[in-house]
Amino acid sequence: MKLVYDPRYNIAYFCLHEKVAEVNTLHLSDEINVDIAPDGTVYGIELLNANDQLQSEDQENLVIVNEALGRRLEVPLGK
Repeated sequence: MKLVYDPRYNIAYFCLHEKVAEVNTLHLSDEINVDIAPDGTVYGIELLNANDQLQSEDQENLVIVNEALGRRLEVPLGK
């Protein structure tokens, strides 16, 4: 899985699989799109207005937690 964040446009994209098939984009809301293949495979999730969706109320960081390894990584989000 790969997370791509572009602060210029305030968009984040969770890439779950490389696009090797034709995908359709489902518009779930004004801020969330999902790329899905006809077989149901989810290829990616796009977050518009990503800063508001990825950060907690008191932090300006994206927090990534690997619970299996007990590791935590904080990535600052640009405004």
